[in-house]
Amino acid sequence: MAGPVLKACKSCSRITEEDVCPKCGDQTSREWQGYVIITDYTKSEIAKRMNITENGKYALRVR
Repeated sequence: MAGPVLKACKSCSRITEEDVCPKCGDQTSREWQGYVIITDYTKSEIAKRMNITENGKYALRVR
């Protein structure tokens, strides 16, 4: 049994099931690697380095 197909936004790296990113409206891709879950972007060093300004799931690399 397969789960939903997850895609990552080519601009903001947010992970979603949609063809268009709900955060920024850009196109998503099925080709991505690794992910990080940001629970408090204001205190996260990773969020600062990735320019993330909202909590959620983000891909580390998107093609």
